[in-house]
Amino acid sequence: MATLSGQPGAKRTEPAVWLLFLGVLYTLYFTQSLLMPLVVTSLIALLLSPLVAALQGLHVPRTVSAFLLVSTLIAPFTFLGAELAEPAQKWAKLVPELTQHVTEQLDSISDAMEGENESNVPAKADDDEFSFFGLFKNKAEQGPVEKDENVMSQRLKQGGLEIMLSVLSSTPLILAQLMTGIILTLFLLIFGPQLFEAFIQHFPKITDKDQARCLVATIQKELSRYIVTVSIINAGLGLSTAFVLYLIGIEDALLWGVLAGLLNFIPYVGSLIGATILTLAGLVQFGVQVTALIPPAVYFGLNLVESQFVTPTVLGRNMQLNPLIVVLWLLVWGWLWGAVGVLLAVPLLVCIKLTLAQLSIWTHWLKIIEAKSQ
Repeated sequence: MATLSGQPGAKRTEPAVWLLFLGVLYTLYFTQSLLMPLVVTSLIALLLSPLVAALQGLHVPRTVSAFLLVSTLIAPFTFLGAELAEPAQKWAKLVPELTQHVTEQLDSISDAMEGENESNVPAKADDDEFSFFGLFKNKAEQGPVEKDENVMSQRLKQGGLEIMLSVLSSTPLILAQLMTGIILTLFLLIFGPQLFEAFIQHFPKITDKDQARCLVATIQKELSRYIVTVSIINAGLGLSTAFVLYLIGIEDALLWGVLAGLLNFIPYVGSLIGATILTLAGLVQFGVQVTALIPPAVYFGLNLVESQFVTPTVLGRNMQLNPLIVVLWLLVWGWLWGAVGVLLAVPLLVCIKLTLAQLSIWTHWLKIIEAKSQ
């Protein structure tokens, strides 16, 4: 009887769980402008907190060490931004020209195909030449085709202009979010540990306070190791890509190297995007010929070495993640928070994995996340 009475109760809880899941999902979606900076700054603070604590052990005040570390973190990005501003602006201006070039290529291909079709049916063309109804039919058929080609050309040109305008219009918002992120990071590094300790001490539902401290310390240590290791690997990939592209004479090699390093934070999907962008860069520089495939081939080769040999060797099996789970997770966070969500997806998944492993809960979900490919 107990088993029979327990089954309806279990069934009644399932809709509540799914409703809670959907509520959390849509809360993340509609509050992205609030939660996104908090999550980003929390991960950065989690990464820098051990260094701040180490400097505090050397009698360096937390305020001073926080400012020094954040400034050290910002300095290389500021230098790269200054170096890459000019080539980025050049490629932003090339977007409308590139779309126009693609439009002209499409028009020439369509004209060539129409010429071949007309040459294949000479008898029908001769009949139509002396037929009033045939001439009228040809004009009626050719008019909409030319109109559709003009509309397609205009749409492609407008698409390039819209991309450039959207980038320019979003610049003030990006700068405001960067300033907000820097301020939040400083406050988390300076005042976060005291707030966490007060939360552990006075929150009544935390019974095992030592376990809570150990859990946070372990997650902080493992996540910091993961982020630092992946950042070093991606930086090495970006530098290698830029160096090889520079040797073979590719323009703006540093820009493509930085882009390759940033895209490598997005597993699987980032390499496809990088190869596509480098293919377009090769087509712009070399035209439609085989040498245009050299940049994506170089990037693909370096990325293959990194993903198959370097990263598994350095990270080991402790950070094993199932590729299908990673791709689905990227899709979910890309839908929720866009490009920032895609960049944050894997660190958040690593956090969840470490938390489940430390608390020894939901072990079935942990095994699914760590499932290996055959």
